[in-house]
Amino acid sequence: MRRAKGLVSLFSRPTSRPSRRKVSLPGGRGANMAARSWLWCVSATIAVALLLVFGVPPASAQRKKEMVLSEKVSQLMEWTNKRPVIRMNGDKFRRLVKAPPRNYSVIVMFTALQLHRQCVVCKQADEEFQILANSWRYSNAFTNRIFFAMVDFDEGSDVFQMLNMNSAPTFINFPAKGKPKRGDTYELQVRGFSAEQIARWIADRTDVTIRVIRPPNYAGPLMLGLLLAVIGGLVYLRRSNMEFLFNKTGWAFAALCFVLAMTSGQMWNHIRGPPYAHKNPHTGHVNYIHGSSQAQFVAETHIVLLFNGGVTLGMVLLCEAATSDMDIGKRKIMCVAGIGLVVLFFSWLLSIFRSKYHGYPYSFLMS
Repeated sequence: MRRAKGLVSLFSRPTSRPSRRKVSLPGGRGANMAARSWLWCVSATIAVALLLVFGVPPASAQRKKEMVLSEKVSQLMEWTNKRPVIRMNGDKFRRLVKAPPRNYSVIVMFTALQLHRQCVVCKQADEEFQILANSWRYSNAFTNRIFFAMVDFDEGSDVFQMLNMNSAPTFINFPAKGKPKRGDTYELQVRGFSAEQIARWIADRTDVTIRVIRPPNYAGPLMLGLLLAVIGGLVYLRRSNMEFLFNKTGWAFAALCFVLAMTSGQMWNHIRGPPYAHKNPHTGHVNYIHGSSQAQFVAETHIVLLFNGGVTLGMVLLCEAATSDMDIGKRKIMCVAGIGLVVLFFSWLLSIFRSKYHGYPYSFLMS
């Protein structure tokens, strides 16, 4: 019986229930959280170290940068006080214009002023650039935000090669931050090189407004005074007979001259100040007709004025041949001459139009 009881006691259910609490074993959730915390701390430490090494410059480097910038600005201000347009060679250009640090803009004119270059446009553009720089230098708003400089090809040919530049004159704005963009190159062929036009372009690129002040020009008042004197003298000499003031032919001729001058583009020249012509520095070929419909040369307006005058003369001859009382033979000659003038000069006018408006489909005789 004891053995049986013993067997029963071995196979009987225990009286006390086992605990249902979870036991934290090695490699469980707690260990994962600890590993994540450790990785996060290591990553943060590395990020802070990299930021201190590469992101935040030491105080000595910052002071050195400020000293270099101060020296550059002081040097530019000293040169500007002596001459509003600073002449630069390759070394000065790379150190003061291209190399950082820089908190100022530089308007650089790339030109070729030596006599053997035979660049007439360069000389005219230089005169306007000098007027603009002097206007800024002696204005009340003058600051060190912007400087004017010039690089001549014979003094800084390496700069032309570095910028892949093969024509002159060219104006480029080097901004205070970053590299020049497309709009920082002045469109000389479209706007012309007058100081007023360059000042508007500078205002668009740098937000610096320059009021252009030109030196007094006494040629205009002298010519006006001379004209008034001539008119006054004629009126005085003909004071007894003032019929010439009512001469229709004289007034018609004066009106015709005014119309021809305006339709040929003289007012555009006065506003924009374009060059007289353009000479290719490589081939030496001189262009008198601008290839774009958005610009023109002074010589082009003179040519158009001549052609318009030829067409007008032809029309006058045709009108006279039809209405005059002259001999029929002379009238025929006038008619043929008028038709020839109209056809010839109108054909040349159309050829100029076709050369400026590419793709124009119509032509006439020699056009």
